[in-house]
Order: sequence, then C-alpha cells, then structure tokens
Amino acid sequence: METKITVGIADMKMAKGSGMLITYALGSCIGICLYDQKIKLAALVHIMLPLNMEPGRKNVMKYADTGIRETLKMMEAKGASRSRITAKIAGGAKMFEVSGGSLGNIGQRNIESVHMHLKREGIQLLKEDVGGSVARTLLFDPGTGLGCVRCYGRPELII
Repeated sequence: METKITVGIADMKMAKGSGMLITYALGSCIGICLYDQKIKLAALVHIMLPLNMEPGRKNVMKYADTGIRETLKMMEAKGASRSRITAKIAGGAKMFEVSGGSLGNIGQRNIESVHMHLKREGIQLLKEDVGGSVARTLLFDPGTGLGCVRCYGRPELII
C-alpha cells in the first residue's frame, strides 16, 4: 500500500514519484494539486481564504495568493519547471447560508482567487471539481498525475 501523506488545513506537502497526497474537509476551502509531469513532482496545497491580508503573513499556505506563489517557488527549488507545471483543483463549496453577511460566498471567492492566481503565475488548470454544497476529500498520485475526489453521496471522480 502506498504511503499516505496527509495535508492539513492551511498546509502544503510535496511528493516525488510515489506516495499519495491527501487532504480532507474541503468545504469552502480549495485543494490545489500542482504537478510537473516530467520529474513527477507533486504538491498539494489546502487553502482557506482567497487573499493574504494578515499582517506579517504568518501562514502563507492559508491563502490562495501566497500559497500558490510559495508552493511554485518550492517546487522550482526541487527542479520543477514553471512551463511544465499544471494544476487540478477541488473544493470551493457553499457550505452554509449566511444572511446579511458582507463576506458572501467564501467558496466562490476562493474559486475565483485560485483561478486568477494560477493564470497570473502562468499555470494551466487542467481539471476542477468545484462549487456545489458538499465537502470533498482530494487525493493526488505523483506517480500518475491523477487526482481523485471523494464526497458523500456520489461516485469517486477522477480528475
């Protein structure tokens, strides 16, 4: 059985060639799989919020903008090439109805932010399973580049 590498909330882990990256509890959060197929280097980031407005930016992986940017730097330091890195994402659900809130749908804001920052960084988004109202578990295999999305009440989805 392959080694499971668990990625927590506001966390990022990398694997090269083997292992299984996995993150749980993707409600409004988004799991971002970044992958360089040539060297089989994968990173999985579990972001919570669209933009880093935190003074001092203590946990860059908590946010789409700084999480994507920092992960790409770390992948390049391990030999990945920006021109080869691709992305797959899952999450961004609307988990709760919030009346009168000024924040709006955080899941949708996360989706838009991830799309914008991947584009800004020149990363091609290959597949996604986003939105809706269900929490997801995301697995990513660095050996094959395939992702698997699991959620209650529907079949597994390969992305």
